[in-house]
Amino acid sequence: MVLSHTNPQHDTSLDCTFASRYVRTALPRYKMPDESIPKEAAHQIISDELMLDGNPRLNLASFVTTWMEPECDQLIMAAINKNYVDMDEYPVTTELQNRCVNMIAHLFNAPIGEAETAVGVGTVGSSEAIMLAGLAFKRKWQNKRKAEGKPCDKPNIVTGANVQVCWEKFARYFEVELKEVKLTEGYYVMDPKKAVEMVDENTICVAAILGSTLTGEFEDVKLLNDLLVQKNKETGWDVPIHVDAASGGFIAPFLNPDLVWDFRLPLVKSINASGHKYGLVYAGVGWVVWRSKNDLPDELIFHINYLGTDQPTFTLNFSKGSSQIIAQYYQFIRLGFAGYKNIMENCMDNVKVLREALDQTGRFNIVSKELGVPLVAFSLKDESKYTVFDISENLRRFGWIVPAYTMPADAQHITVLRVVVREDFTRSLAERLVLDINKVLEYLDAHSEAYMTKVSAVHVDVSAKTNKGRAGVHKSEKEIEEEVTTQWKKVTDGKKTRVSGVC
Repeated sequence: MVLSHTNPQHDTSLDCTFASRYVRTALPRYKMPDESIPKEAAHQIISDELMLDGNPRLNLASFVTTWMEPECDQLIMAAINKNYVDMDEYPVTTELQNRCVNMIAHLFNAPIGEAETAVGVGTVGSSEAIMLAGLAFKRKWQNKRKAEGKPCDKPNIVTGANVQVCWEKFARYFEVELKEVKLTEGYYVMDPKKAVEMVDENTICVAAILGSTLTGEFEDVKLLNDLLVQKNKETGWDVPIHVDAASGGFIAPFLNPDLVWDFRLPLVKSINASGHKYGLVYAGVGWVVWRSKNDLPDELIFHINYLGTDQPTFTLNFSKGSSQIIAQYYQFIRLGFAGYKNIMENCMDNVKVLREALDQTGRFNIVSKELGVPLVAFSLKDESKYTVFDISENLRRFGWIVPAYTMPADAQHITVLRVVVREDFTRSLAERLVLDINKVLEYLDAHSEAYMTKVSAVHVDVSAKTNKGRAGVHKSEKEIEEEVTTQWKKVTDGKKTRVSGVC
């Protein structure tokens, strides 16, 4: 959570057994201590508390990279005190960022000549990248509407209901209406036809997702482009496309080079990608690249000179570390195209192993598609005894963090588990995960009698309340069943609020 909170059940002080070798006084928990303590004590106290964090490599909820080579770790630590924004002081770091932008632009088939440089910027992550891209679309749309003497106070973006929460943040923070294409059972990405139908003269862009957070599936950007070209031609509008390739931007070019989703499509004006996902860098780096300079309004670029020389900047924040930029460049030159392709193929091989093993249990439906991000999303075939939320909760006993969640509108009745396969998720870990899932299923099967006892208790309670004081009046079995279902949903909804978020 962004907002902090305190736990009133905890003491207001911290005690540490080992740290008592250096300090005997308990430390305040939510206030800065009055006196200093030895560095060894501070280190021990914090280390002891962090022991209770989960193991990042067993966090299968997150797309974010959790392992890099030791040589890159050394480069990160060497640059950890460099402020990326100070371009005059650290010109080589700035040059490395520019190289990364150009490498990504070429990877996404940007139409830039030999003597041209790509237009793009490094960000803290794809959330910031999307904010910047959205602002560029909004400002271009506003400028055009003003020039035509038309109102420009009601901009909107068309997306699928499966978009990541950063799109909702952009819409709310920058006062843009978010028009969502609802999902349907069995089709958990944006329908291009429905999306184009929702486009109007106030649409600043249509956002397509290359790698849905929920199922990893690639949306059909080419079909969206073709339909939108036709609609623009019929209406005289000029509605563009942004591709949110946070998860799939570093997958498709290596595994699906013939898939047309990027700047090869004329209406795709900007693309974002997360370097800290399948770009294989630790958390804290994203990228946004524009098709050309004309797609980034000049008035959004600020120029400062109080750090030494004139420096253009287009970011939401100012200061940030240089380490992740340097780490991204390391991965690009260390792995090259062949290295990235090899890693992504290996991830997909492990996905196949996991899919087949889960399918062989006979207990799950595989929801995710083969064309997409390396992940497996799956649902229970029979949820009459327990739910995916029970499985997720019990897997934590083995150290695994596997998120369970409901699909967005209009597929909220579908609940799934999702396993993200990253570079460090080996085949042996995949096999171990399946073994632990089977143990959880056996445990829940054995304890399902207690579950059914609760259901029976709810059934009796509902029946008693229904017929109380109504002699000779009885509800049908179907009516009672519906009320039992309603009561039980209240129980399971409590579990849903406690599950891990989807990253």
